[in-house]
Amino acid sequence: MNKHLLCALLFSTAAGAEEIGCVTTAWKLIGANHKICVDAFSDPKIPGVTCHISQARTGGIAGAVGLAEDPSKFSLACRQTGPISLPAGLRSGEKVFSEDTSVFFKTTDVIRLFDARNNTLVYLAVSQKIIEGAPASSLSTVPVMPWGGK
Repeated sequence: MNKHLLCALLFSTAAGAEEIGCVTTAWKLIGANHKICVDAFSDPKIPGVTCHISQARTGGIAGAVGLAEDPSKFSLACRQTGPISLPAGLRSGEKVFSEDTSVFFKTTDVIRLFDARNNTLVYLAVSQKIIEGAPASSLSTVPVMPWGGK
């Protein structure tokens, strides 16, 4: 199997995520550069919400062939980008985005929570590592408000 195809299969972003761009943070003589990449994704159950997540990606030879473990460094921003209609039976704690950050058992996940008292969607990005837990996180909120007179 082609090594680029294998990397694409191992490190594909969640369905619907779009890479906006990457910025090199450290040049590597051999292999890919270290970089920070920004992806955009929509909440699959709540139209009108778009999130952007930036994540550090490890370069070097291991990064170029998909064997490096990316650091748990990321940032999340979610905004209302259209009318929001909350579906009946909205469950708090649903995963809306997931990306592998290591070949072995590490992901960055974005979980949607709902603060009913304040009518606010809460998006929590967390690094999930089966053995060591999830020490890194980032938070963004989207108040549910009328959009363009709707």
